[in-house]
Amino acid sequence: MGEERPTQERHTPVLLDRCINLLAPAIEAAGEGAVVVDATLGMGGHSEALLQRFSGLHLVGIDRDRQALRLAGERLAPHQNRTDLVHAVYDQIPSVLEDLGIGQVHGVLFDLGVSSLQLDERDRGFAYSYDAPLDMRMDTSAGQSAADVVNTYSEDELRRIIRTWGEEKFAGRIASGIVSTRQARPFATTGELVDAIRAVVPAGAARTGGHPAKRTFQALRIEVNEELSVLTRAIPAALGSTGVQGRVVVMSYHSLEDKIVKAAFTAGTRSSAPVGFPVELEEHKPYLRTLTKGTEAPTDQEIADNPRAASAKLRAVERTRSSTTDRNAR
Repeated sequence: MGEERPTQERHTPVLLDRCINLLAPAIEAAGEGAVVVDATLGMGGHSEALLQRFSGLHLVGIDRDRQALRLAGERLAPHQNRTDLVHAVYDQIPSVLEDLGIGQVHGVLFDLGVSSLQLDERDRGFAYSYDAPLDMRMDTSAGQSAADVVNTYSEDELRRIIRTWGEEKFAGRIASGIVSTRQARPFATTGELVDAIRAVVPAGAARTGGHPAKRTFQALRIEVNEELSVLTRAIPAALGSTGVQGRVVVMSYHSLEDKIVKAAFTAGTRSSAPVGFPVELEEHKPYLRTLTKGTEAPTDQEIADNPRAASAKLRAVERTRSSTTDRNAR
């Protein structure tokens, strides 16, 4: 069983040093009162590094996955007097902080997408490389599963999510194949779904596009966990919870995530004054400063050490002043 291995051996944090170094100035400026939110705690690799480096730091770890919270809690046990680990979704940052009696924080870290834990635990159904129950819920205690989606959505709905969330050019064929296959027997496992997809995707497509089920599995995971709608709320919530000189660091893994992050960050780095307005009022001035040039990517060595880091895109901003969005996010 993978769970018998120490958590540190099961998880290699992506862009670890760069993330820590981006957050460091805000933490150091705050001193003993520094608070950082790890909004996607996972198995706690980034959080552990932060707590080890900054002895005065208090860390709030959020995750919707109860198994991840338990494993991260074991990993972070030496620092338990400086941590609050909370079962929540990351768009709930303001309410989590309010419940803890914490005001504005000095940093927020997001490591988006599916975690190493979720991919490695076969019974979670996130991976197309082996047969498992067709689940894909990050919080297995709530919500619909991927099996519910493929067995109950109409062909039009399936086509829409596979094309939109998976950016899959064969979405029509795949949706039709799913509906045709489920008429004989409802889908129960990932293997059954992979077989249905293989039956309708041209064999040659795999030579250039990778595994034929990759994009459909991404689409189903996003739909099941409402990832993009949650992220659309979460970035403004994080920015609104971060004080002046605080920093927000985000790692995304596909263009749909990165587009949402880029839009939220860009909006804060530009003047909001109406075109042609003669004077830029204080409330119209930018309230964010970009810390990364475009997106930063892992080094070749990092990808060699952790192949799952290959698609990571890193963006970071610093708060330069307060704004009305702070009040609106809470």
